[in-house]
Amino acid sequence: MTDNGTSSGKLWGIGLGPGDPELVTVKAARIIAAADVVAFHSARHGRSISRAIAAPYMRPDQIEEHLVYPVTTETTDHPGGYQGAIDEFYESAAARLAVHLEAGRSVALLAAGDPLFYSSYMHMHKRLVGRFDAEIIPGVTSVSAACAALGTPLVEGDEVLTILPGTLPEAELARHLRDTDAAAILKLGRTFPSVRQALSDSGRLDDARYVERASTPKQRVFEVSEVVDDEVPYFSIALVPGPAGGGHLPAPKPEVCGEVVVVGLGPGAREWTTPEVRRELEQATDLVGYGPYLDRVAHRIGQRRHASDNRVESERAAMALDLAKRGARVCVVSSGDPGVFAMAAAVLEVAAEDQWKGVAVRVLPGMTAANAVASRVGAPLGHDYAVISLSDRLKPWDVVAKRISAAAASDMAIAVYNPASRSRTWQVGAMRDLLLEYRNPDTPVIIGRDVAGPTESVRVVKLAELDPAEVDMRTLLIIGSSTTTVHETNGATRVFTSRRYPG
Repeated sequence: MTDNGTSSGKLWGIGLGPGDPELVTVKAARIIAAADVVAFHSARHGRSISRAIAAPYMRPDQIEEHLVYPVTTETTDHPGGYQGAIDEFYESAAARLAVHLEAGRSVALLAAGDPLFYSSYMHMHKRLVGRFDAEIIPGVTSVSAACAALGTPLVEGDEVLTILPGTLPEAELARHLRDTDAAAILKLGRTFPSVRQALSDSGRLDDARYVERASTPKQRVFEVSEVVDDEVPYFSIALVPGPAGGGHLPAPKPEVCGEVVVVGLGPGAREWTTPEVRRELEQATDLVGYGPYLDRVAHRIGQRRHASDNRVESERAAMALDLAKRGARVCVVSSGDPGVFAMAAAVLEVAAEDQWKGVAVRVLPGMTAANAVASRVGAPLGHDYAVISLSDRLKPWDVVAKRISAAAASDMAIAVYNPASRSRTWQVGAMRDLLLEYRNPDTPVIIGRDVAGPTESVRVVKLAELDPAEVDMRTLLIIGSSTTTVHETNGATRVFTSRRYPG
């Protein structure tokens, strides 16, 4: 109870496990979903690993408390030094959570791994447990996940396991390693050179294995002696199995190729990106694509982004394949559907070269811009239609012109992609003139710009009145056929091309 007699909320210390959202316990997932407030820590960059793990179980309407450390490994001008800054932060964070608890809200405080195993949760627990009801939900530790990645027993029978922080002085670390059967060394990162030296000084280097980001798609296992010092993240562990398990220690598996998945985000709105594509984006280690398309994808902890100009498709494909060849799980990001004037063809063309023979490539569809624009006015693509890119960057204009004339002569509706850009301004007028040789001047034309985006506009004009000045690279045009009909319904313009053809 609070001082005024009202019921206070409950504090939950949620162990999330080592990184894989599927290693979150059933109870932890249930409490996360039910909590009024979800709280989590991060460094000043703002990216929280704990929140990323818990995201599949959270509700959109939950209150979120983002607790940002004032310092991690950098220096501070706080009068109390590093410890003074951290203590002040913990007091302030606890006070923020206490406000919710006093108001009767339940608070789920997230902790990677286990809440009481080298976790920040314990600092909140010590400050709040005397005032509020608190319960801890244990989680799978990083040591357990690393053992699973190694695939060998860490300890058997009466063997002794010692858990060591890599921040210990080198000599002390070596002493502990000499005196134990098995060891797990945490908190590597910048401490790794001294940890490796301690393993060498204690005679345990040959028995040790390095596990990085256990249980995640970026998990890697190496012999400690093969690891490059400046490539060791904080979330890595050195394991020394006991004599019983160490005698059967498998050699690290050789690096195997990852894969390239070419995905389509759809034309604009997040809701138009399929769940299948969203899952691949979440699981990817690397994202490759045109900068503005990558900007549409949410940032995730540890995920690398490789943005490039829109005119270097082959180079972008080769980069994605090279990353996958070295073990990465790569998503090549396209707008709309990747197989419609986008990156799927470029990646598959480059992947056909012998040097990429071992790299798997998959393509996941997305909603096309043509269908998105069509939906805004009805069904102008309800019968046979052609899809043509007006860009002459990858094919000569005479080929474009022949295809426009052929589609126009066949009386099909036409979806026109890439109609104009800053350097291509005359093609829309030339296309209109070609179409008028075969189509009635009153033929309806849909001008769809930034559909599902923040500046969406859709207009229906007559072919003879199509103004090239209204068209840019973010525009898609749909040219109607002789059977395309425009009518007004309740103040809205509706366009459809009948599935029945005269005669």
